[in-house]
Amino acid sequence: MPLYECVFIARNDITQQQVEAIADQMAEVLTEQGGEVKKREYWGLRGLAYRIKKNRKGHYMLLGLDCPAPAMQEIERQLGLNEDVLREMTIRVEAITEEPSAVLAKRADDRDRERGFRGPKPAGRFTSGRGRAGGDDREEFRARPRDEMDPSMNDEM
Repeated sequence: MPLYECVFIARNDITQQQVEAIADQMAEVLTEQGGEVKKREYWGLRGLAYRIKKNRKGHYMLLGLDCPAPAMQEIERQLGLNEDVLREMTIRVEAITEEPSAVLAKRADDRDRERGFRGPKPAGRFTSGRGRAGGDDREEFRARPRDEMDPSMNDEM
């Protein structure tokens, strides 16, 4: 049987359990048609590149499927009818790998990598001001009067 990868994006105002329920419904339809789900990954709530039906974020889910073509057509039809699904995309693949997809692998790499030192924090510049007893302790920089300037600079003026 042909192998497919199907990614769908669900609305951001539903819960992760509801997204899993949508995937379970698709798995039931698939088993009735003689196919099976080989891989299932929840990618999380992610920002969209542009608004889709007034949503700026969406729940992403990847399904690796081993099923006949009519079953895949039925899955696409069901996802299109579901009002919680914003978009879906299905591609045919040669093999479904058991390792995590590139999206999950990148997320794991980001978690493993520590943030480097970014330098000292500016004194009092970005704080909320709460909890400070003595007011503003930042250093003031003001222009000096001409008579206090370096005498060599007066020649140039």
